[in-house]
Amino acid sequence: MTGREMRTRQKIGLLPGEIEKSRRAHGSNLFTKARRIGFWRRFFANLGDPVIKVLLTALAVNLLLLFRSHDWFETAGIAVSVMLATLISTLSEYGSEAAFSRLCESCGAQTCRVRRGGCVREIEVGDVVVGDVVLLGAGERIPADGVIYCGRVTVDQSALTGESGEVEKYPSQGGDLRSPASARTLLAGCTVLSGEGEMEVTAVGDATYLGGISGELQMQKRESPLTLRLEKLAGQISRIGYVAAAFCAFAFLFHGIVMDAAFEGGVILSRLRDLHFMAEILLDALMLGLTVVVVAVPEGLPMMIAVVLSANIRRMVKDQVLVRKPAGIEAAGSMNILFTDKTGTLTEGRLTLCRFLTVTGDYSSAADLKKRAPLLFPHLLLGAYAVSGAERGEREGKVVALGGNSTGRALLTAFLKEEPPLFDICTRIPFDSERKLAAVGLCGGGGFYMGAPERLMPQITSALNAAGERCPLQRAAFFTRIRARMDAGERVVLICESDTVTEDQPPKALTLIAAAAFSDPLRREAREAVSILRNAGVQVVMMTGDGKETAERIAADCGILRRGGVALDGGELAALSDDEVKAVLPELAVIARALPSDKSRLVRLSEELGLVVGMTGDGINDAPALKSADVGFAMGSGTQVAKEAGDVVLLDDNLSSVTRAVLYGRTIFKSIRKFITLQLIMNFCAVGISIIGPFIGIDAPVTVVQMLWINMIMDTLGGLAFAGEAPMPFYMKEAPKRRDEPILTRAITGRIAFLTLFSVAMSVFFLKSPVIRGFYRTVPNDLCLLTAFFAFFIFVGVLNCFNARTDRVRMLSGIGKNPTFLLIMLAVGTVQILFVYLGGTVLRTMPLTPRELLTTLALALPVIPMGWLHLVHRRLCGKDGLY
Repeated sequence: MTGREMRTRQKIGLLPGEIEKSRRAHGSNLFTKARRIGFWRRFFANLGDPVIKVLLTALAVNLLLLFRSHDWFETAGIAVSVMLATLISTLSEYGSEAAFSRLCESCGAQTCRVRRGGCVREIEVGDVVVGDVVLLGAGERIPADGVIYCGRVTVDQSALTGESGEVEKYPSQGGDLRSPASARTLLAGCTVLSGEGEMEVTAVGDATYLGGISGELQMQKRESPLTLRLEKLAGQISRIGYVAAAFCAFAFLFHGIVMDAAFEGGVILSRLRDLHFMAEILLDALMLGLTVVVVAVPEGLPMMIAVVLSANIRRMVKDQVLVRKPAGIEAAGSMNILFTDKTGTLTEGRLTLCRFLTVTGDYSSAADLKKRAPLLFPHLLLGAYAVSGAERGEREGKVVALGGNSTGRALLTAFLKEEPPLFDICTRIPFDSERKLAAVGLCGGGGFYMGAPERLMPQITSALNAAGERCPLQRAAFFTRIRARMDAGERVVLICESDTVTEDQPPKALTLIAAAAFSDPLRREAREAVSILRNAGVQVVMMTGDGKETAERIAADCGILRRGGVALDGGELAALSDDEVKAVLPELAVIARALPSDKSRLVRLSEELGLVVGMTGDGINDAPALKSADVGFAMGSGTQVAKEAGDVVLLDDNLSSVTRAVLYGRTIFKSIRKFITLQLIMNFCAVGISIIGPFIGIDAPVTVVQMLWINMIMDTLGGLAFAGEAPMPFYMKEAPKRRDEPILTRAITGRIAFLTLFSVAMSVFFLKSPVIRGFYRTVPNDLCLLTAFFAFFIFVGVLNCFNARTDRVRMLSGIGKNPTFLLIMLAVGTVQILFVYLGGTVLRTMPLTPRELLTTLALALPVIPMGWLHLVHRRLCGKDGLY
């Protein structure tokens, strides 16, 4: 088929038979959607959560024991905890597919205009096929990927490609296929801002650029660090519970068979031969072991995690951090490496003109150049208005530069106070990142080029001096001046005159008018934020579309690039194999001329190295990297797709907000560890004293109803108390936790064991010491002593809350920043005193005298100094903090 026949067919459009043939060959214009998991299927799948599995085991055991103990309270408590925790998790996950749904919506309107068989029709976007001719106009969205062959349009594709501002699309002239693809390629999902044109569809559905993003958004994210840690915790608790159960069952059997027989061999043998006796005692031992397993399980953990996450998420909104996915903010606390954008995150996102450089000198502004070089000024004024790609306009009553990219707007802004020159443009070549230049041809002859120094400098043969006359250009000397500005972190473009304008290569006869240097100032907080992250052990890597010299300077100014740091541009990164990138990753600081695909690659390779990865982004093209990272930070000014793919939204687009997210993430993880420490201390104390009780002549030191109250304190109120722990600045001086670091470390386990043993020893001493008994009245069934012991056990639990909330020698450090903790402890103590006087037979209590009550509190106080001594011992041994 000849070129003329091809163009004729394109104008006519596809015939009915060709439409179906194309649909069979290339598919329909719809994204393949992974089958969505239903609510109930997801709910039951979440019952497989590691901690939930332990709770379900405990629930099953409790149902077996129910027939003997009739303890409905404990059974109901576990069941409610399981159901609520699973329901919250399911509701959160069920809404997490919103990013893909929003992406489908972003594909554009439901209908578009096509020409088929010579007739224009309006069809649904999903019916578009490869080869269709689509008619485009201002305000319409592009339904599929294609190539413009007729007309000229300006489109906004910044969300997909990362290139800011408007991009002009036009067909190749006279069938010349050498025109850069980016100048004529149209992408699905972009909006036509102005102009009219026709495009031929080249890709639909999953084969489009947007379709590739949709596929990545549907890929499963790897498990969060918190999920991995909870899996380990479930295994640890199960092992501890089984060992404790076996030990208790053995102790019960030893007591029943050996100790009750007064160690007489004959009696022991007779009992072993008595099948009825052995069956009954073995059943009792089994039930005791199962009870120990149930008591050892921290059934309040899932709800506590939900409470602590919810409490901190509410606080974070005040710090301009909006958390969409709770697991992401906990992951932020363990983050090892952060890939961050430059513009708007490290810098203010306001490109402003710094100076003009000409062959005769430097000028600080357009006004300065007009004053000192009045004959050169008209050349630069015309060039700025013609080639910038921006237009003079009004916004809210002020004259501003509209349209174009950020560089073009900044250039034109420098001349807005001047009267615009009169000119007509016949040819326009818009700027794009591949060509690194823009050009215009004027109807009266001649034209202008604007572009990167490395692109235009080889084509320049002369320059205009202050008198507006052509003179030779000392290329090396001028380039040295330009390099100095780039080394200072400024973006530099050259503005040149030309007798002709061509689409492929600039002519080798350009005349330099001036070089314009622009700067995007660093945010005031950027340097401090980078310093805080580095001190917290987080490696920061800056990714930008700027040139390498500019990127290096900005990275050095904000502290990202230091001696020994590595800076690569996109081409150098692409040339490295995955193994080579992994080798250089620990020293990587800057990626210049970065492409969207570089982000996803770096996230993948970092995760393969076992790092916890953070990523910032704002466009649709950033969405896959935001989703695949352990914690995706979407910009508040970014696209809705990016926000829904990310875990956290930075409402102020500021890197300092990332530091606050890291701090809150670490606070949350420490709060979880504190709660686990308290729960296990109290659970093992309850197990220990319940087992030892019969051996010291007290069958039930703590009743079932009393145990319910103890569980309520530890599960509910304990969780609320630790949920209010304030983020402390010194957390940011600690190294990140390993992705697979367990919640229960050796050090935490040691503190739990120490405080548990001491608390149990105090309890046994309280119950058996004649000295202690002498402090209380003698009444039938030792009711006064057992009432005091109930109060004593609660007081020990409250005081152990103080032991669990800190790993610092100054145990009250920061307690004033968590008034909720003090209020809850005071409330627990008050309610406990009321229970002593009002509990009666339900709680097995009787009123104590004030002297008896104060004595009970005093006897519980040694828990605090013993906890402090344990911390002092650790400090003297040179050991780090627990949490």
